[in-house]
Amino acid sequence: MNRRAFLGSLFVLAGATRLSASASVSTLVGNGAPGKSDTQVNNPYGIVIGPDGGLYFCDLDNQMIRRFDLATKTMRVVAGNGVKGRTGDGGPATEASLNMPHEIQFDANGNAYIAERDNHIVRKIDRRGTISTLAGTGVAGYSGDGGPASAAMLNQPHSIAIGNDNRLLICDIGNQRIRRVDLASGRIETYAGTGVAQPAPDGAPVAGTPLQGPRTMVFDAAGDCYLALREGNAIYRIDAARQTLHHVAGSGKQGYSGDGGPATAATLAGPKGLAWSPGRLYIADTENHVIRQIDLASGIITTILGTGERGDGPETDPLACRLSRPHGLFVDRANTLYVTDSEAHRIRVMSLRG
Repeated sequence: MNRRAFLGSLFVLAGATRLSASASVSTLVGNGAPGKSDTQVNNPYGIVIGPDGGLYFCDLDNQMIRRFDLATKTMRVVAGNGVKGRTGDGGPATEASLNMPHEIQFDANGNAYIAERDNHIVRKIDRRGTISTLAGTGVAGYSGDGGPASAAMLNQPHSIAIGNDNRLLICDIGNQRIRRVDLASGRIETYAGTGVAQPAPDGAPVAGTPLQGPRTMVFDAAGDCYLALREGNAIYRIDAARQTLHHVAGSGKQGYSGDGGPATAATLAGPKGLAWSPGRLYIADTENHVIRQIDLASGIITTILGTGERGDGPETDPLACRLSRPHGLFVDRANTLYVTDSEAHRIRVMSLRG
């Protein structure tokens, strides 16, 4: 090891020591084995705290959306009958069949939306618990811009996010695009991407610029949208006012390097989850089996959870706890990070003190 690498290792080790002394990680639900009991999950993905204070998550391989009560520690099914398929529109969401539900989000009125990757649709659950299809026909393709979202074709919608303008963004990953649905009118359009997987130039306009694997999104308080590009191994910010794309993290090469330095020079491996809190952006660096943090003021990236080696624990030291392909992230108002440690079949929580 050369002197520069040695000093860099010391820097990261020192940061790790500080972090582990002020933070801890534990399992909220799950025992490491796949299941669908009150204490088990099966490959959890998207996660969010709903307007009622419950923790909602996509229990992917159970083909369900479930709600975990943070006070009573009890679980209930919100959508999905456990059978893979596409049935149930117009009836109770708990009686419907889902097909690989990847993400769940809520609008300002308390309605829930689910991206079902393998049904090629986005569904809506209203406050009465009735399910319907918002976008997609159920057939993979690319069509329908300018018309009703329910008549448009999507191709493997993976992630959804709702902006302050009451419009829902969809990472239409098979089409290498982001589609946008006006929730008031139901009209769909292409918002970003050209259908060609190519790197996006820094500062380029959103419209007409290619994307390389748009995978997941999160809005900040100002309305800017952070976008993870899985195949591009990069994170971009969409400036809401200027409607331009700005490089935030990832050199474009796949790898695991750069902690303690500029996020734009770091290497990532298949980022698939994002969470935002004031001054911080959190990344599920999925194929590296770690959670990384970007200080948005300094642009510095660090690992805050995981070792870089695939596994399951041990807890409670975040930097000694191995993860297994984490996907979903959410930060609550108490500065607690929720992580769906997907193939460890756990939902972990980490205090973000210090």
